[in-house]
Amino acid sequence: MVNYVEKTRKRVKEADVNDLFIHRWSPRAMTGKVLNDDVLNTLFEAARWAPSSMNNQPWRFLVSKRNDKHWDTYFDLLMEGNKVWCKDASHLIVVVSKKTLENCSEYPSHSFEAGSAWQNLALQASLINVVVHGIGGFDYEKAREKLNIPEDYKVEMMIAVGEYNKNLSDEKQEKISGRKSLSEIIINGSF
Repeated sequence: MVNYVEKTRKRVKEADVNDLFIHRWSPRAMTGKVLNDDVLNTLFEAARWAPSSMNNQPWRFLVSKRNDKHWDTYFDLLMEGNKVWCKDASHLIVVVSKKTLENCSEYPSHSFEAGSAWQNLALQASLINVVVHGIGGFDYEKAREKLNIPEDYKVEMMIAVGEYNKNLSDEKQEKISGRKSLSEIIINGSF
């Protein structure tokens, strides 16, 4: 596999954190090669260990592998602009989270916790040089309908997974982004 982390070397950190956080990146360029189940299970194992209130683990991952019987259903959920680059993904994943606890009471942090699982998955992908790209541009209601997602689950996001393709057709699309400064995201006291 081509090491895609090299492209992130110019990012600048404001505090002393592990480079893993700086090098996590979401490229869109993938080769189309199907990754084996062991690679995918490594990502899900990392997600499995995300923090969870009362250990409820509300996240679920609905998975389609390139060229399997589910691929077209997942692919058709995407907005047209995302289809352009997702066509070369190995897997498309829909992330959902359970909105209620086992006793059916409201679970206010379900989305936050699913986000923690996604972050673990994304960081693990960086460690093993696998591309994961979170996607918000898809039809959430169609996903609920086509994938038979129960009402007590919220459709959170999609993820494209694949092997990095260094032969980019559109360098603009693969721009390395920075982050807001710490002073922009930290609020002392009230808003």
